Amino acid sequence: MGEDKTLDILKNAILLEKRGKSFYATVASQTGNEAVRRFFKQMAAEEDSHISILSEQFKSYSDTHRFQSPAFDTEPSGAFAADVINADLTEQVSAASFEAASIAAAMAMEKNAISLYSRRAEEAQDKNEKALYKWLADWEKTHLEFLAAIDRELTEKIWNDNNFWPF
Repeated sequence: MGEDKTLDILKNAILLEKRGKSFYATVASQTGNEAVRRFFKQMAAEEDSHISILSEQFKSYSDTHRFQSPAFDTEPSGAFAADVINADLTEQVSAASFEAASIAAAMAMEKNAISLYSRRAEEAQDKNEKALYKWLADWEKTHLEFLAAIDRELTEKIWNDNNFWPF
């Protein structure tokens, strides 16, 4: 792949992460729900970490035409999922609220990121580039799983609240 295209992909990845960070930070600052605030602050912090990693890789590739060996200090995990996906969150968030709409929008953003990173991981010839994009895709999949779980809980809550169940 040409150097310009590789740098363009890295720039697009950085931009994608910056948009995600901005979105998550905005939701965190505008919500009145403490559980949602904590969740979106954590999401923003993780996107910030991704920005740093991608920026380092961009600099490395710009300077040396090589990706750095991956030295990722974190792995995707469900460490904060139990704290976030709880009754407190779903009880306080209405399925038709700003927070619920934010969760749906965040799911779309995460799907786009997963698509970009997964595709790039498959196409990459450089083993370090491949590892970078696989790691990022795995993180974004974890984000999507958290968001989807919250969305499912909210959907079931609204169904229950509105007696949508046939029994």
